[in-house]
Amino acid sequence: MTDATSKHVTHWINGKSFDGGEAGRRGEIFEPSTGRVNGTVDFVGPAEVDAAVAAAKAAFPAWRDASLTRRSKVLFRFRELVDAHAGELARLISSEHGKVVSDAAGEVARGLEVVEFACGIPHLLKGGFSENVSSRVDAYSILQPLGVAAGITPFNFPAMVPMWMFPVAIACGNTFVLKPSEKDPSASVRLAELWSEAGLPDGVFNVVHGDKVAVDGLLHHEDVKAVSFVGSTPIARYIYETAARNGKRVQALGGAKNHMVVLPDADLDLAADAAVSAGFGSAGERCMAISVVVAVDPVGDELIDKVRERVARLKVGPGDNPESEMGPLVTRAHRDKVASYLDSGVAQGAVLAVDGRETPVLGGPGDGFWLGPTVLDRVTPDMDAYRDEIFGPVLSVVRAASYEDAMKIIDANPYGNGTAIFTNDGGAARRFQNEVEVGMVGINVPIPVPMAYYSFGGWKASLFGDSHAHGMEGVHFYTRTKAITARWLDPSHGGVNLGFPTNG
Repeated sequence: MTDATSKHVTHWINGKSFDGGEAGRRGEIFEPSTGRVNGTVDFVGPAEVDAAVAAAKAAFPAWRDASLTRRSKVLFRFRELVDAHAGELARLISSEHGKVVSDAAGEVARGLEVVEFACGIPHLLKGGFSENVSSRVDAYSILQPLGVAAGITPFNFPAMVPMWMFPVAIACGNTFVLKPSEKDPSASVRLAELWSEAGLPDGVFNVVHGDKVAVDGLLHHEDVKAVSFVGSTPIARYIYETAARNGKRVQALGGAKNHMVVLPDADLDLAADAAVSAGFGSAGERCMAISVVVAVDPVGDELIDKVRERVARLKVGPGDNPESEMGPLVTRAHRDKVASYLDSGVAQGAVLAVDGRETPVLGGPGDGFWLGPTVLDRVTPDMDAYRDEIFGPVLSVVRAASYEDAMKIIDANPYGNGTAIFTNDGGAARRFQNEVEVGMVGINVPIPVPMAYYSFGGWKASLFGDSHAHGMEGVHFYTRTKAITARWLDPSHGGVNLGFPTNG
């Protein structure tokens, strides 16, 4: 049922809301806690994609030539505006995604860290200089923007993940076209409005909504020079292969199956707190969620008991209820898919230690997309619940006989996004960080998301392309290096010399 006061979300092209659009090409925006449709979003066709890219291309020359001081001033102003409107953005995200408002506020704060990093662009774009590489010849390198960059982002972080991309891209002098998830599109348009208020020239930042038509339009467009993506591994592979085949620079961050190893000497209260926080925050709908706890003998039973105690105290409810600690899942279809792993897990030999289908919901479940925190114990690597990226509030517990067995489990997994180890043994922790085949590692930290001045990204099937997001790798991704060799002759150079030039 559609709310009578439903909103309508459209594209942002060349500094304003786009009035056009293909008739009938719209998607529904749900309120996950009630199951109601509370709005619609326009979907682009090829013409709208062309219009957005054309606006970005037209804006590029002037923005490329804008001084670093001007760029940083716009970024600082944007940072101030996002900070001032953080509460509004959090409520907007919560209403469409379902996560609790406090979680959404944390997402905005982490995105702002990348904006703050990008504010230092005058320092970040410094090149290199070598004097007298030959007699009176100097060599130096400069970093220049690519042109039009595109970002394709997922539903789980509608503000933070785009802010991993566009602040750095824009600070480097590029223009940008964002294709956010159609499931929760409003935050992206609000950010576009704030960019405009901050003084960003029209056309530098554009937003198009839609489905595969929008994605393919950007991947094949000859004027798009770089594509950034975050999402599932099958789509990341498709994005990488298609964009690279069309001559674009690509960073495509894929899926995850993040393991948390708990050694026998660990503080089990700390480990249990971490497993519950990292497994069920944002209803498990995040690529850095801990989805597998590897309990090294003999701590498994005690750890499960401590996790069960903590899960029993969690409050599940609507995102706008201040008492809620965990909200619903984003859509009914996704909730049903996640819930299916409970039955398949038990059928394949796992033990259902906590059944999230029985979790009470504050105010009652109604028609919302609810599934409470779930724990599957004695999961083995051959089970569907282990192999698949569930992307929901399902924590799998795998038993391991030793540290070596735990390492074999992690390294055999095709994903390599994030991992963590809980131990009081510094030698074991150092060995783990050195040996594990994973891109982001936490030591007694369950979600090792790097700060903005480091780079985010995994290994193996969790990353396609050579560059991670934000940090200096992000700066390098959105720029290309030009090497220059120059000779400025002394006025007393002595006239013409037709001899073959040599270095001396």
